[in-house]
Amino acid sequence: MQEITQWPWATQVESRPGVPLRVAAYSRIAEAIRAGQLSPGALLPTESQLGTLLHVSRTVVREALMLLEEDGLVRARRGVGRFVSHELPRIGIEKIQPYERLLAAPNQRLELRRTGVSEQPASEFIAPRLGLEIDAPTHLFETVFLRDGEPVALLQEHVAVSDEQIGQLARELSDEPATDPTGTLLTRLQERLGSDFGPGECEISVSQARETRAPLLELEVEDPILVLTQSVAFASVPRYVAKCVVPARAGHLLLKQT
Repeated sequence: MQEITQWPWATQVESRPGVPLRVAAYSRIAEAIRAGQLSPGALLPTESQLGTLLHVSRTVVREALMLLEEDGLVRARRGVGRFVSHELPRIGIEKIQPYERLLAAPNQRLELRRTGVSEQPASEFIAPRLGLEIDAPTHLFETVFLRDGEPVALLQEHVAVSDEQIGQLARELSDEPATDPTGTLLTRLQERLGSDFGPGECEISVSQARETRAPLLELEVEDPILVLTQSVAFASVPRYVAKCVVPARAGHLLLKQT
């Protein structure tokens, strides 16, 4: 086992308003695993050792480890201890990330097909999420995701035309080919804006495919779909809104709750 003194993550967990200690301890260990500070297959310290390292009770550690096991980050072997999982679960919609990363699947080709690029007035739904007046002009990018040729999501991304920095990027993307573009608008925004990206929110609802979306997703009008509405700020200013429609064939999307 790695020497305890070599673990930079093993410092006191601070109590914060509204964040239980078990969640803070969970986050500290999970971040160390994701960052590679605890390598796949590594044996974790005992509950007592972790309690001492993180300055929390053994009960807090036990609850944090249970959460880590439930989320697939840690595996227990009876009589031996707990180990970091060899294969970590994908980070899902609890993180701000492009949908091409979220929808990717092993051994399957994920393609993007741009089905629409236009300038549209902000609706009552979009306007407040972008901090705009209703009918203010927005850029709209519509993209279908195909996994081995089968449509698994429809993404509609909105940004304000008045936003010069993002508007310029939107104009660059509008010149790309419809088949296999370089990525979604969100991908390019992350690359361009870097550390200023976020925070964001993702609203989840259930609906039906309906007339306009059903043909693009090869669904019947009344087929059920999951609707993910993502709103993201840059430097504390709302600047990106997207609605992603996902049919059942897309499979599992991870939403971590702790």
